[in-house]
Amino acid sequence: MSSAASENKSVVGDAPKTDHAYDGIEEFDNPLPGWWKWLFIATIAFCPPYWLYYHGGTPGRSIEDSYGVALAENTRLQFEEIGELKPDAATLVEYMHKDNWLRVGKIVFQTHCVSCHDRDGQGKVGPNLTDEYFKNVNTIEDIAKVVNNGAAAGAMPKWSNRLHPNEVVLVSAYVASMRGENLDGPRGAEGKTIPPWPEYTPEAATESDSAP
Repeated sequence: MSSAASENKSVVGDAPKTDHAYDGIEEFDNPLPGWWKWLFIATIAFCPPYWLYYHGGTPGRSIEDSYGVALAENTRLQFEEIGELKPDAATLVEYMHKDNWLRVGKIVFQTHCVSCHDRDGQGKVGPNLTDEYFKNVNTIEDIAKVVNNGAAAGAMPKWSNRLHPNEVVLVSAYVASMRGENLDGPRGAEGKTIPPWPEYTPEAATESDSAP
């Protein structure tokens, strides 16, 4: 036997072994490679900031929110299906009751409005949108006017130059749909009570959809 082979046999024979043995086959207790251990440590160190960024509650960062934004972008491509919506009472009431389009309004709201009105409309810097009190709204059409033109000397910014006209209608319909949820907010009731929204009549909506 050569000296190299003899030396190799000696090294192998002296290597630590585990207590596992199967059919006479022994398992050496060799350490993991250094690069593997450092990669494992790096993944553990990466987890906390990843969790805080995507699951810390900041609107727009969760997988669900990202999906919602992508869905809204795709839905904008479908606006040709409904044409340009008018921000009148009949249209707003109709789209309050179309769940697929109302979801687009919800996504617009959660993308642009949560910093002032909070995620569910209960109010933060801006007023609570879920109660029966309104500061700048007397009729349902006024919601779209406020979204388009702003209010309160600029405290509520105008969005007509940043949103598609259909997005204005759909987010206004979504805001109108929040009424009556009466979520607790930090600001309390503001403004005055107003008459209820117009009744929704599916027959009228169907006639409107079929009109040329």
